[in-house]
Amino acid sequence: MTYKVLTLNNIAAEGMNRLPREQYEVASEFTHPDAIMLRSFKMHGMDIPDTVKIVGRAGAGVNNVPVEALGKLGIPVLNAPGANANAVKELVLAGILLAARNVTGAWQYVKELELEGDALKKAVEAGKKQYVGYELPGKTLGVVGLGAIGVEVANAALGLGMRVIGFDPSITVSNAWNMSAGVEQAVSLDDLCSRADLVTVHVPLIEATKNLISESRIKLLKDDAVVLNFARDGIVDEDALFARLDAKTLRYYVTDFPINDRKNHARVIALPHLGASTGEAETNCAVMVAENIREYLENGNIRHSVNFPEAIMPRNGGQRITVANANIPNMVGQITTILADANLNIVDLLNKSRGDIAYTVIDVEGDVPEDVIAKIAGIKGVLKVRSI
Repeated sequence: MTYKVLTLNNIAAEGMNRLPREQYEVASEFTHPDAIMLRSFKMHGMDIPDTVKIVGRAGAGVNNVPVEALGKLGIPVLNAPGANANAVKELVLAGILLAARNVTGAWQYVKELELEGDALKKAVEAGKKQYVGYELPGKTLGVVGLGAIGVEVANAALGLGMRVIGFDPSITVSNAWNMSAGVEQAVSLDDLCSRADLVTVHVPLIEATKNLISESRIKLLKDDAVVLNFARDGIVDEDALFARLDAKTLRYYVTDFPINDRKNHARVIALPHLGASTGEAETNCAVMVAENIREYLENGNIRHSVNFPEAIMPRNGGQRITVANANIPNMVGQITTILADANLNIVDLLNKSRGDIAYTVIDVEGDVPEDVIAKIAGIKGVLKVRSI
């Protein structure tokens, strides 16, 4: 079988090379693709062909993808968590250093000096007093969100001699294992904001995280504190933040998401969404997503989905059936009854759920007739059925 993969952006060649040409056709124009790969393309409002089985975003954030709508169609949405973590971590560290040493202001000061020779030297020596900074050892960094990026940032900051406190009520076991024991746990987000000299946010933008760094929490920040946002626009209440920047009670706002005229504020260091903009990160994201799309198309296994449960079951011979359905009672019972009525023996079965969606993988002996697939698809609540 040949699978068609539609690319909505340029995807790193290393990722595309993970899709063997004898099994996959990859192009930027397909009317009936099996899979869609993208980076920043905005899919909201896009007509989704009924042939689409999976969507892969070669990056971490999925704000440009209609995740909920695709879930209702039985289509998993994959991303690449951690694939760009090192790239973002390095930029966060750069932002910390830019703010601590007043680099951008000092740089602009020198650029605007229209002097030469001794006059330039005297002006430089006189002007540097305005840009006295501080060193990082002993300063406290508050890390909000301890996913793949947050953990790397926390560990790296410890290596620079900083004290690090973190807050993430839903940290995963694997991320906890990867985090240095030197990272302290904040009692609450309010506690973190009141204790940190610098606060960096690493959470997705969802309803629960909109303005997470709120007006009340911004009021808790120390004088001369720094806020860094390399996560998503909308997580920081910028109206409240700029009130304190205007009052000169905060040192800097370092953001990867410039907002209108605020990008020119003297206490703002604004970058053009450079977080994952390295060749290495783009390659890592493309490879991870391509491999996981292939695993889903060929074996029905789901890794790194943002709307479906993680579901991985080794092949056990025979034919594989996968069913995406609403997470309601007696779905597995109805599916297995249909298989039993068709005298199909189940070799192995995996059932997982996440929120409103459940996903079942079943290996059976022998071939599965098309009418059996049709009967399963006809069960009320079934979103999509595949026979692999």
